Amino acid sequence: MEASIALFEQNGFSETSIQDIVDALGVTKGTFYYYFKSKEELLMDIHLGYIEGLLEKQKKIIDDPAKSIKEKVLDIVYMLIHNIEKQGRQARIFFREMKHLNEEHLRKIVEKRDLFRYELQSLIEKGIKSGEFREDLHPSIATLTVLGAANWSYQWFRPDGELSDFEVAKQMVAILLEGMEKKQSINN
Repeated sequence: MEASIALFEQNGFSETSIQDIVDALGVTKGTFYYYFKSKEELLMDIHLGYIEGLLEKQKKIIDDPAKSIKEKVLDIVYMLIHNIEKQGRQARIFFREMKHLNEEHLRKIVEKRDLFRYELQSLIEKGIKSGEFREDLHPSIATLTVLGAANWSYQWFRPDGELSDFEVAKQMVAILLEGMEKKQSINN
């Protein structure tokens, strides 16, 4: 899978052949077909591994009774960015190559992706009800904004950049939850 992920990232799914994969590994096509029925099935396994790992981590964050909702949102954003740092290739394949999954496989991945979204949305709804977040927020728009910002970071986040993954997550959550507008002092 790692060799395939590297080839898919470098050349794209369509431009990578099974022969390219087996050549990179120094094995025969028979070895490939022992593990996978097709290249598309391999892509599906890559997608499943990625999204199921995220769902498992998200559940642990949400179920933590010691943290506030804001802290949980920060932890989820951090987890997404950190995951991109640790599994950047897999993240890029997940977002870029999903279009190559057949209808049945795509439906399974979209269901799991939507589950991640709705769990985050439920958390945001709890934050609105508890008073941690503003009452005028539309939960689905807030959720999609958080996910859009965090998920797009696979395009620009660099682990060796100026800020660490946690510092980037803190900045993103501050912007998303507090905005960019300068707060006015009472004297102004």
